[in-house]
Amino acid sequence: MSRRRVAQRAAPMRAPTEQVVSKADGAWNIRPIRGSGSAKEYRCPGCAQPIRPGTAHLVAWPVEKALLSAAAIDERRHWHTACWARKH
Repeated sequence: MSRRRVAQRAAPMRAPTEQVVSKADGAWNIRPIRGSGSAKEYRCPGCAQPIRPGTAHLVAWPVEKALLSAAAIDERRHWHTACWARKH
């Protein structure tokens, strides 16, 4: 009798949790990024320091696009979570 390996199913991918947050400069879409989900280095606009690969952080972009942008998502920026919390 031969032995067969039973294929294990991967856990279903969940959609990232996005939320809309109001700040003094308007409404922003926010998406948290887990440390395991970040493989690139980004520069935080709040403190101008790097967000190293493997560091949990968040991505923010305005709900309404700027006049010269093709889409609001083009204005997305990666922020340290603490820097975003300090943003007015």
